[in-house]
Amino acid sequence: MKRGLDYIGVGVGAILVDSQGRLFLAKRGEKAKNERGSWEFPGGSVEFGETLAEALKREMFEEYGVVIEVGGLLDVVDHILAGEGQHWVSPTFVCRILEGEPRIVEPEKCAEIGWFMPDSVPTPLSVITEVNLQHYRENPGVQSMWREK
Repeated sequence: MKRGLDYIGVGVGAILVDSQGRLFLAKRGEKAKNERGSWEFPGGSVEFGETLAEALKREMFEEYGVVIEVGGLLDVVDHILAGEGQHWVSPTFVCRILEGEPRIVEPEKCAEIGWFMPDSVPTPLSVITEVNLQHYRENPGVQSMWREK
């Protein structure tokens, strides 16, 4: 049985923000679980017995080689992909990098990465990233969470 396909999966996402207010996005590769070719806020599946924050820290290190700090919860989204037969529930947190510079560690799952201002993100965006980005733009408090004073 596969999570997200045979039963509702739990995923977790990170809106990584740098001191300039830029957002980190990754383009899904040819072997990604879904929405291949779309840009997304990175994240991954939560393993049994793992907290959301632990899962997010693990995924960011495994996929991009960075150590992150998990900040506040931005939203929780039903990530339903009817055309791909998938259903995920995905909380997304506003985070920042503590150590490392993002790099693509799993090139089959990730085709490209970059930092973008909130009003200049690449397209197409994944379904959940569109919703997360809308919520991020609507919440000025989270936009300034990690900016240098």
